[in-house]
Amino acid sequence: MKQDQTAELEWKDGAIPVATRFDDPYFSLENGLDETRHVFLAGNDLPARFRPGFHIAELGFGTGLNMLATVMAWQGAGAPENTRFTSFEAYPMAVEDIARALEAFPEARALADPFLTAWGQGKRVFDVHGLAVEVIEGDAREELSHWSGGADAWFLDGFSPAKNPELWGEELMADVARHTNPNGTFATYTAAGFVRRALDAAGFAVERSPGYGRKRHMSRGGLRL
Repeated sequence: MKQDQTAELEWKDGAIPVATRFDDPYFSLENGLDETRHVFLAGNDLPARFRPGFHIAELGFGTGLNMLATVMAWQGAGAPENTRFTSFEAYPMAVEDIARALEAFPEARALADPFLTAWGQGKRVFDVHGLAVEVIEGDAREELSHWSGGADAWFLDGFSPAKNPELWGEELMADVARHTNPNGTFATYTAAGFVRRALDAAGFAVERSPGYGRKRHMSRGGLRL
């Protein structure tokens, strides 16, 4: 990890963590779990695409909610073996804050004990009900370039592009494309023009599709052949 920085939080309505550094909530004010399923799972045609050896990568681990939603979808698909989930996170949350945030989602919280135990012990490589998880701490603009992996699906879940543009720039999106396997896909909640242009320039065919809740649009797509 290139920095010793943890997440600085405020709590909205006592239940929703807001990153004070970016003035942005960690998940939808409407229903974060439903948003994850709409944007990141359905946006990557999951769980239908799960197969043995499938690899999901993510920018922005946050509370781990996307990972736990993935566990549920993966289990529902028969838990294909050797499935992996790798996430990049610059400002990791304290385990107490993660546990508090997940109380809003009983379905996800019911699966979270192995994750919370490992996280509280300082582990960043761990197993959650058979899903192999690794969280790489540090600035993704540095860490991704050193990563040797390749993803079949990307969850692009950084804070708002208007408030955290560094995580959506052309160079980083090009690095995402370089670490995408053939026929790989991405999905993100944002339809910001500069993000879609960066993804297009990186080599993805970018599609704008209906967003979740009050968000009119999101973006999804696949690596061009």
